[in-house]
Amino acid sequence: MTSTFLLVHGAWHSGRCWERVVPLLESAGHRVLAPSLTGYGDKAHLLGPDVGLDTHVEDVLRLIDEEDLTDVVLVGHSYAGLVISSAANQVPDRIAHLVYLDAMVPEHGESAADVQPVTRDLIDRAMTSGSGWRVPPPPELPAPFGLFGVTDPADVAWLRSMLSDQPVRCLRQPVRLDNPALRAVPRTHIHCVGVRPEGIVRRPVPAIQPNGSPARVRELPTGHDCMITMPAELSELLLELD
Repeated sequence: MTSTFLLVHGAWHSGRCWERVVPLLESAGHRVLAPSLTGYGDKAHLLGPDVGLDTHVEDVLRLIDEEDLTDVVLVGHSYAGLVISSAANQVPDRIAHLVYLDAMVPEHGESAADVQPVTRDLIDRAMTSGSGWRVPPPPELPAPFGLFGVTDPADVAWLRSMLSDQPVRCLRQPVRLDNPALRAVPRTHIHCVGVRPEGIVRRPVPAIQPNGSPARVRELPTGHDCMITMPAELSELLLELD
């Protein structure tokens, strides 16, 4: 069966981060979209203090509407767990599956700062910085941590070329998950279980999904940016979705 995959990148990244995954899914016969959210990639010139979570949710909703997408496998990496949750809340009838890829998994009314408390430090630093709203990408750490778990020098250089600052508004705006129909959408959680920087926490996945079926949790033995470090293995997991 042909699926439509909509891949949503996380904070600081752009749609280019999926370049190794897109052809693998397409070669299996699926349609794949990997847009850059407002403020990133080809939309980097739109970066500003008014860009927030709601902006990025609208990016996804607009694409679903313009392309008339249905039965969407909506994949959110990291911060984009909030984006795909709020987007699916508005169009649950268009979504076949939600995939939380090493992602923040919010409850109704939560912000990134609620889901990942270390984010509050980023907010504080942004608010007291010269701009008052820019959150720069984290620095590269010594191996085995690297840059978002990427340690190969060529890959680090490629990744760095696509990174932009994150507007603090993205980390402060809450999600809306108040549509009862959202609970029926099946979920899969893919966890990157390689090394993790200090302070990063992952909420336990409840044993039962909101739709009443058993939780689906998969693991990849790599760092956070698995679409760069293990694209084939990630693609295999995505192709296993039913």
